[in-house]
Amino acid sequence: MDLLETLHAVVRRALRFRGAKSKVKRLLGHRVHFYRVAGRGKGPPVVLVHGLGGNANGFARLLFGLSARFSAVYALDFPGNGFSPLPEAGPLSLAQYLDVLHAFCQEVVGAPALVVGNSLGGALALTLAVRHRRDVCALALLAPAGAQLPPERFRELMGRLEVKTPRQGLAFTRRLFHRAPLSALLFATQMVKVHSTPAVQVIREQARVEDYVTPETLAQLSVPTLLLWGESEKLLPQEMLEYYRRYLPPSARIEVVKRMGHVPQMERPRQVVRRLAEFADEEGLGLKGGPRPVSGPSRESGSSPAPSRA
Repeated sequence: MDLLETLHAVVRRALRFRGAKSKVKRLLGHRVHFYRVAGRGKGPPVVLVHGLGGNANGFARLLFGLSARFSAVYALDFPGNGFSPLPEAGPLSLAQYLDVLHAFCQEVVGAPALVVGNSLGGALALTLAVRHRRDVCALALLAPAGAQLPPERFRELMGRLEVKTPRQGLAFTRRLFHRAPLSALLFATQMVKVHSTPAVQVIREQARVEDYVTPETLAQLSVPTLLLWGESEKLLPQEMLEYYRRYLPPSARIEVVKRMGHVPQMERPRQVVRRLAEFADEEGLGLKGGPRPVSGPSRESGSSPAPSRA
């Protein structure tokens, strides 16, 4: 067991000790690992969706905080990531990730959920909410990828995602945070291993500038939506935020948050938990009759009114 595997194993043991269930479910022929924390709140279940090179452990600091407001909290590892083994047939495409996410919502969660997606997980969550409306009662996007980019900016992003040397691993880690903590910097060289896995390599190799969540898809979004974007975002180009500002429905809440980078679930977990709970209250999630209808403008741009401390 190497350093990174040891770290993930320690995190899983700690989560289990606190009461999280670590389970494996066969979905569409794939073994999918996930965490489940039983909730104490009246809100809908929450499904946490990781991005490229991420895993369920990246949401470790949200699981128990969210369980106070919501009925259950889930975080899954896509096949080939985290504790979900790579399929025998090889790594999955993004379309297959979406199929797995849909199956997870249907067979494991079993009720419309607040789906929270980070980075590439945000793009998957958006697509899920349009194609499989019954899986989703509300959407929270943390620095979502998936927006259209000019070709030169797309190439720049692909360059940032290329991590083949320890130096690139350090640069990549610094881009993830407003201010990278020492613990993350100590493991920065491990990013080379993460980005050399078949699951990550295939997604990068298949990425095309023509692949994005289209304006037509976004126009079909009919669930309450919150988008949080870090003012210190260093990985995704600013054009992605502007794209979502332009094409998300007017009812979507878009907030730019100070001292927040690309992975707020790791950097500002208490703030994220608090904002998601507030969002649920604002939208009536968990109240009798379900969420309030999406109608009328409620978009917020510029600095978030939410506190920026962790």
